[in-house]
Amino acid sequence: MKFCEKATKTVSAEIRKLTITCMESAGYGHIGGSMSLCDMLAVLYNDIMVVDPKNPKDKDRDYLVLSKGHCGPALYATLAYKGFITKEDLKTLNKGGTKLPSHCDRVKTNGIDISTGSLGQGLSMASGVAMGKRLQGFKGTVYCIVGDGELQEGQNWEAIQHIAHNCLTNVVLIVDNNKRQLDGYVDDICKQFSLKDKFNSFGLEAYEADGHNVKSIYETLIKARNSQKPVAIIMQTEKGFGCNFAEINGFNHYMVFNSEQADSARAEIDRRLRNHLENTRAK
Repeated sequence: MKFCEKATKTVSAEIRKLTITCMESAGYGHIGGSMSLCDMLAVLYNDIMVVDPKNPKDKDRDYLVLSKGHCGPALYATLAYKGFITKEDLKTLNKGGTKLPSHCDRVKTNGIDISTGSLGQGLSMASGVAMGKRLQGFKGTVYCIVGDGELQEGQNWEAIQHIAHNCLTNVVLIVDNNKRQLDGYVDDICKQFSLKDKFNSFGLEAYEADGHNVKSIYETLIKARNSQKPVAIIMQTEKGFGCNFAEINGFNHYMVFNSEQADSARAEIDRRLRNHLENTRAK
């Protein structure tokens, strides 16, 4: 299927609105990091990954491991858009008997491949799945999204070394580089220096992309798919991007918000999408 920037941008707007709806039902949630994921999730599920909601356990499918599992609402919204779960399910986040706990759980939620939330562990599991696919002769790529603050966990670097040593080209590391973590800016808490240089020194092919430009995301993921080496992609993002009340809040890792704010945010997402589509047509 040929990539269409307008179509994928429309998908990302829908996922962003559904993510807000998911957390609105609870009245709170990890809004900042969820918003920074929406564009890359739109590209992955609309244009890149081989997945089928009618056959979610296909052994040859692509996997998505959301290592920063506290941002599950964005992935739940994507799964609802794709038909793995219903949009009504989104309104049950964190409620009794829900299929949608605050952190991703493969036992509870259709379409979740790996349970995550204990930061630093997702990439190790992703590398294990990739190795298992190779040993058993299954197709499919494992995409693993980690947070930039999460890379302070040393286990990630053991996993990266394992991936590079075994030349696991069927796993792609994606960094949501939104520059902030729970307690502030990443560089103030533990300076990360050059992620690209570090990944290269560990034996990975490192790329950078604009994590809010769907064309940039798509083209970089295609490079990753065609690479002869394991790949890390540093997605340059902004925490809270696309949600007006989160964008103006310096501390937006986790927020309490009401339906009036949610309505305003969804209306602003629609307005920005219309402007984007009109500007694209004018070029």
